[in-house]
Amino acid sequence: MATKTTKPKRKNFSSFNTKEAFKQLNLDELTPWSFTVTPIPVSKFFQERLDRLQRHFDLDSCEESQKLLIDAVCDEALENLDRLKIWKGANLETDTTCGVADYLIAERKRYLEHPFLCIIEAKRDDFEQGLAQCLVEMQACQWETRQDQPNLDRDFNIFGIVTNGNTWQFYKLTPKGKVHETPAYSIGDLELLLGRLHHVFQLCEQNLSPKH
Repeated sequence: MATKTTKPKRKNFSSFNTKEAFKQLNLDELTPWSFTVTPIPVSKFFQERLDRLQRHFDLDSCEESQKLLIDAVCDEALENLDRLKIWKGANLETDTTCGVADYLIAERKRYLEHPFLCIIEAKRDDFEQGLAQCLVEMQACQWETRQDQPNLDRDFNIFGIVTNGNTWQFYKLTPKGKVHETPAYSIGDLELLLGRLHHVFQLCEQNLSPKH
């Protein structure tokens, strides 16, 4: 009689702690990362939107309201990058991990394919747990792309962000498995934050093949 083989249970992204995430990616340390950008002036539309959010919602202590702030900032920074699209609450999985990603950035299509960037909401302002989840989700994004493109270009990086709406921290996973980490940036300097976020979105867009 044939013996049934049981597939190993996949681990959810949100269940990883820092130690487990580092081991999952074979990491001991993260490499400091910094980049210079041009600040992006705040548009009139975005300023009015931000004023209304701050006036009508509790953006400090209510996590669901903080998502509105993350939405607004990402929407503003993505302007003029017409080849990218944001997916919220999308499924992401590999052969060993799975879960629902807070945000994924990928090519603008009717379907989600090959995400270049994941954004993790730092729930209860726990950036350490957010980092653990970000690491394994970046690895999942890289894994998914390699299923169709096993010989990724050496410059094809995957990006991650951990944020509570007010504080933003950026990550980069290289094809060789090295992870780079920026300092934490505040929304207090909004124009500079938008410049940094727009720059990372531009790096994502560079992963796309040239338009024909």
